[in-house]
Amino acid sequence: MMQSIFGPLLRRLVAAGLLCAVAPAWAALEPGSATSMDIERSEIGFSLRTRWGQQLVGRFGDWQGEIAVLADGRHQVRLALATDSVEIVGSRVYTRITRGPGVFDVKRFPQILFVSDPYPAALAREGGEMTGVLSIRGVQRRETFRIAASECERPAFDCDVTGTGDVRRSQYAMDRWDYALADQVRFSLRIRALDQR
Repeated sequence: MMQSIFGPLLRRLVAAGLLCAVAPAWAALEPGSATSMDIERSEIGFSLRTRWGQQLVGRFGDWQGEIAVLADGRHQVRLALATDSVEIVGSRVYTRITRGPGVFDVKRFPQILFVSDPYPAALAREGGEMTGVLSIRGVQRRETFRIAASECERPAFDCDVTGTGDVRRSQYAMDRWDYALADQVRFSLRIRALDQR
């Protein structure tokens, strides 16, 4: 399992001004509190196509996440995904390629990070766009993710919070397999939080 990532690493990134990213909102938390994401009932993955039209579906088996409520009532999410846990469903060959130096390069870059810009809790209920910075292979870029409107009063506790965002591999120095893989990657989030009631 991953070692905790919410200590020295996040403090260094905060000090460097690098922490901004994407994630959904949770309601019913007190300012100054935080809750962990329910990894067993959540899923973070992505999809992309080969140059021959085959769709590949990837998922991360090992990750950590938490949601903090800021003093002004807005929320902030912190996510860390272990790149060596990435799997392309049904393909050992593409799993090896994805973990290798041409894509995530897991030996040099063991984590993908998301830390959200502060956002209103209503976003999880109403849906909408969320902007922020995604960090892959040491490259930080601002991206826009689309959060779907919720189907319940307490998003993430009583129903899933879902979101998608399209990124380009080439913008994160992952262009080694251009002849085999399309540039666009669609990330998808289906998130539940641990209910602390």
